[in-house]
Amino acid sequence: MSNPQKSHDASGGKEKWAHFRFSVIGHLLAAPCEAGQLTVELDELAKKMWRHPISGEWKQLGRSTIERWYYQALAEPNDPVGVLARKVRQDYGTHPSMGRELGDLLTHQYRQHPNWSYQLHADNLAALVKRDPGLGKTPSYPSVLRFMQAHGLIKRPRRGRGHTAGVEAAEKRFENFEVRSYETEYVNSLWHGDFHHGSLRVLLPDGQWGGVELFGILDDCSRLCPHAQWYFAETARNVIHGLNQGFEKYDLPRAFMSDNGSAFIAAETVQGLTRLGIIHERTLPHSAYQNAKQEVFWAQVEGRLLAMLEGCTDLTLAQLNQATVAWVEMEYNRKVHSELGETPLSRFVTAKSVARPCPASKELKQAFTATISRTQRRSDGTITLNGVRFELPSRYRHLKRVTLRYASWDLSHVHLSDPNSGQIICRLYPLDKHKNADGQRRRKEPLIDAAPQSPEGGMAPLLEKLIADYAATGLPPAYLPKDECTQDREGE
Repeated sequence: MSNPQKSHDASGGKEKWAHFRFSVIGHLLAAPCEAGQLTVELDELAKKMWRHPISGEWKQLGRSTIERWYYQALAEPNDPVGVLARKVRQDYGTHPSMGRELGDLLTHQYRQHPNWSYQLHADNLAALVKRDPGLGKTPSYPSVLRFMQAHGLIKRPRRGRGHTAGVEAAEKRFENFEVRSYETEYVNSLWHGDFHHGSLRVLLPDGQWGGVELFGILDDCSRLCPHAQWYFAETARNVIHGLNQGFEKYDLPRAFMSDNGSAFIAAETVQGLTRLGIIHERTLPHSAYQNAKQEVFWAQVEGRLLAMLEGCTDLTLAQLNQATVAWVEMEYNRKVHSELGETPLSRFVTAKSVARPCPASKELKQAFTATISRTQRRSDGTITLNGVRFELPSRYRHLKRVTLRYASWDLSHVHLSDPNSGQIICRLYPLDKHKNADGQRRRKEPLIDAAPQSPEGGMAPLLEKLIADYAATGLPPAYLPKDECTQDREGE
């Protein structure tokens, strides 16, 4: 027989056990057995299958157990049901595994971090016990949970930043269309990327406090975090900096999902993903639920990582990033995911992957660039980009307009590219007026690779054709020939 769903109602456990036990021996009290028949009745009851009052499973009961219940109820005629209830443990309300010293440490820890989760309190208490073995045995998570709930050490919700209301179109879509969870079938099929405004501030070199933004990436199939790093601002430069590190560690994904923030729709980001063959998928405006896996990740960042850094009074960006990398690689990626049933790292390694090899760092840097067209100044062979003049090699002096590839934040690497194929031709350098002041000039390079040649002998083909066409018309000669040399001698 199939087992019914287990009951987890602990509040009525004592009553359920009392009613169950009375249902087993109740008829023996209602109809007392004749002499010598009690043994037979008890044997029959022991052969039957009984449904467990808590789990619902079908089990047999021991004969001695049934006999004990019978005599307990028989000895208490005023309350035969109550006497069959489970006895309250003598140590109920106490916590033997939580000694006084551990209890004080846990209470002190809670007062400093009331918004920590119970699991985080248990993990940090275990770390303290490991550091100081004199504290005793490490208490289990249920012991920590019972102690905290019994002493009113209830987790307090973390205050979040206010969110602006979504636009009307997003609200209508949310109301009219279903929202379903999804998961890609292959590793590196889809990556999620987003920024999160951290609740902690860091100490800047100038002595000021500054807010930080965490750029994090998640693989949809495995939930593995390829890279996470804190920055001072949400910019395209930081997006590309983080993406490149993720690519170099875990290869190229097939698609990348982000919101419509300016950092993700910048020309450098969009064109770079396209050049690398990565589909850029964007969420609908004001529809953060489409990237919900990132939101779950942020909750763990705030609830565990940043919660453990609350005691750092002089936290710097370098320290924050060092702690983040350690937490991501040693805990998050290696901890069993409740939805997957395995660690993200294990799923990433064992599941089928559709990743593509990551190119070299130089190629990645050149890929994430914007394309722009500029007019060449014929007078000195230069172009102007963001207020800076660049020299073009003289072999391209015949081009009126040229196509450039560059990153707006790094004008030290500007390249001339083919407008049709997009391939990089050469690197351009800023105009150096001081160097040019020495008067030395380079010889102009030829426009074509072949060396110039002297014209071949004979008349040009077009002129030959014109003479032939004129002769074919049959018209008289257009002029009278004259022997200039003979006439001149006759005159002499």
